[in-house]
Amino acid sequence: MQDMRRNIIFSLVLILCFPLIALAAPATMRLDYYHTGNATTEMYSVDRIVIEPTPWPGDLAKMIDDSNLGHYFFEVHDQATGRLLYSRGFGSVFGEWVTTEEAKNFSRTFSESLRFPAPSAPVKIVLKERKDGEFHEVWTTSIDPKDKFVDTSRPPSPGPLLAIQKSGEPAGKVDLLIMGDGYTAAERSKFEKDARHFTEILFSRSPFREHRKDFNVWGLCPAAEESGVPRPSAGIHHRSPLGTTYDTFDTERYVLTTENRPMRDFASYAPYEFVEILLNAKTYGGGGIFNLYATVAADNEFAPYVFVHEFGHHFAGLADEYYTSQVAYLSPEKKIEPWEPNATALLDPTNLKWKDLVTPGTPTPTPWRKDDFESMEHTIQAQRRELRAQNRPESEVNELFKKERRKEDTLLGEDKYSGRVGAFEGANYEAHGYYRPQENCIMFTRYESFCAVCSRAIERIIGMYASQ
Repeated sequence: MQDMRRNIIFSLVLILCFPLIALAAPATMRLDYYHTGNATTEMYSVDRIVIEPTPWPGDLAKMIDDSNLGHYFFEVHDQATGRLLYSRGFGSVFGEWVTTEEAKNFSRTFSESLRFPAPSAPVKIVLKERKDGEFHEVWTTSIDPKDKFVDTSRPPSPGPLLAIQKSGEPAGKVDLLIMGDGYTAAERSKFEKDARHFTEILFSRSPFREHRKDFNVWGLCPAAEESGVPRPSAGIHHRSPLGTTYDTFDTERYVLTTENRPMRDFASYAPYEFVEILLNAKTYGGGGIFNLYATVAADNEFAPYVFVHEFGHHFAGLADEYYTSQVAYLSPEKKIEPWEPNATALLDPTNLKWKDLVTPGTPTPTPWRKDDFESMEHTIQAQRRELRAQNRPESEVNELFKKERRKEDTLLGEDKYSGRVGAFEGANYEAHGYYRPQENCIMFTRYESFCAVCSRAIERIIGMYASQ
């Protein structure tokens, strides 16, 4: 009887808090919009509002995001009362592109999307951007779910939905969608094999291993007309269904898609909160943006590392901790505390964001063999650039990476504070002024494991979506 009363009270709380949303899984509404601008100016405009074919996959008791993650943040408010109904932080391709040199001289337009439970009455959408460490409102628009222009049509099907792992109903699990790009219809079986392979890789790594039962994993693979994806630096051009391409921001290993519209339409045939795109490609590469998607070249020897590393960006908003590799991003003009959970500017050493995990007796900043590491990495990176410039076989690049990994593991594993949590200078693409939690981590090198701080950040996101 006591359990029955508890259930009744819980149901009443849901009804009072979310009057516009039925207790049964509501439909999924998606606002597609255009984000236009450059390094100094931004503007937003509505593209379309659609109802996706798959019902809302999330837990209706976990509608509000209090993680304070993401460069952007959006809220859905009841238009009549102003009550907050749903919110999420996220990153975007525009948010990364705007920090490149190109954005100082040109403007571009990117398609972006916001997904949320379909309301039954008008709502106000509020988009916020993080500036100087705080979120500021940058755009608002209203949606009437009864508007005749809300598109309820079904987009072209990407093919059958593959249930790779179903641990329970979507509302109580983290729903990960693995999509394939550059796989022809004849390569469908290869995609299924690849998707299952990478699922096992993910759950072989802590803390995902310990939370495997909290995940559902789905697969979708729209058939490509020709095998493979574009790699402009090698003169390779394809029209792949999801639009993924190497050489994003003119960085040869960085793989993203700006074809948001078709990607979202294909993905809408699955229950999902997170998306991993497998490229039917062998050349080293991948990418990941918080709460948007991650990518990896499935056939590269180092794909397991790239997959887990990039998924860390997408899933938990983890920062890159490396700083010796070439990137397109410009250094920030003003040093502020990063929002990412595993990087800090150490502006207040007495209030380190992960101070509760610092190993007793560990100084902050924490000394390490930084000069030796940088000397080694600069040599390796020069060799890598030369191999790419000569278009050498991928096997030679892989051998270089193996050599690099052996040297890194030795150098970073023999310091006085190796394995401890502290504040090690060098992170966030910067050699100075930014710090990472441990000397080594999969977000820093091709190391096997996440550090303690990254692991905690991942577990927090799991808790936002999975019923405990």
